[in-house]
Amino acid sequence: MTDLYRFFPEELEQLIIDMGYPRYRADQILLPLYYKFPKNISDIKQLPKKLITELTESGYTIGSAKETHRVVSEDGDTTKLLLNLSNDHSVETVLMQYASSKIGGHPRSTICVSTQIGCAMGCVFCATGQMGFETNLKAEHIVSQVIHFEEILQQRGEHVTNLVFMGMGEPMANYDEMIRAVKILTHPKGFGMGQRHITISTIGIKSGIEKLAEENLQIGLAISLHAPNNTLRKKLVPTATLNSVDEIIESGYNYFKKTGRRVTFEYALMDGINDSSEIAHDLAKLLRGNGSHVNLIPINPTAGDFKRPSNNRVHEFERILFDAGVNCTIRIEKGTEISAACGQLRTDILG
Repeated sequence: MTDLYRFFPEELEQLIIDMGYPRYRADQILLPLYYKFPKNISDIKQLPKKLITELTESGYTIGSAKETHRVVSEDGDTTKLLLNLSNDHSVETVLMQYASSKIGGHPRSTICVSTQIGCAMGCVFCATGQMGFETNLKAEHIVSQVIHFEEILQQRGEHVTNLVFMGMGEPMANYDEMIRAVKILTHPKGFGMGQRHITISTIGIKSGIEKLAEENLQIGLAISLHAPNNTLRKKLVPTATLNSVDEIIESGYNYFKKTGRRVTFEYALMDGINDSSEIAHDLAKLLRGNGSHVNLIPINPTAGDFKRPSNNRVHEFERILFDAGVNCTIRIEKGTEISAACGQLRTDILG
């Protein structure tokens, strides 16, 4: 069985031509596939019945994600779904919405996309990391998460505006399928998402960052740093290399030079672990002048014992970085109470 969401538009065009049909029949598949949300090939009414039969008998399918559980935050801005995919695995995907700055404008609707079920990186403060690794997702499984939320948003007169590959899993550990999904989602004849509206987050897999820099894509890169020295980072990220801090700082700077896209370093603040003034000064020395941005994330409640620092401590950490000339912000978290925020996703615990 081959899912039509796996095809690049050019590949689908060639398939249709090889089957003896004119090229425009591929357009009659692509448009409804990304904007009308058919569940089966027979739902695409523009196609001749003969082509529908031939595609179906040849093993082509539309592997739409099936929603099995939904949780919505109290303010209604965050929605977490448990989706059953065509590989019969389930994954969590999150929609976060932010009010438009324009009167009457559509909200900014960001989908937090998963690339794996579970994660092998083992970060001690992350619920996904603690559930272990189950499987990589294929490109079509990644795409179908976005399509499912687009269908929900269309019913409200809204649409997906941004994608962040910050859901379950390490995108760089599933690089080929992840990047295939990105190229399908940004293709003008695919989903048509603007490249600058996509961010890929990584724990810092150097080879993946280097490959991404060569893709000639204008997508954002976020690297999870969490510590300014290798000893502390190794405790928090057991799979980190012995010299991971210098490696990812260098990789991030090289990505910036190659693409012109500013790199964000994610920094999860944990009370008594990595939130001291001394560590803030060390982080400032490390990042000063390299053109990056720091996203401070007070740790979210997970299965671990880590606690978020006081607001005073968080703002003091921010002040030290700012005074040293390091661009930084404190992330406004959404969905914490429904376990939909950073580091909280796992398929066996539903908030």
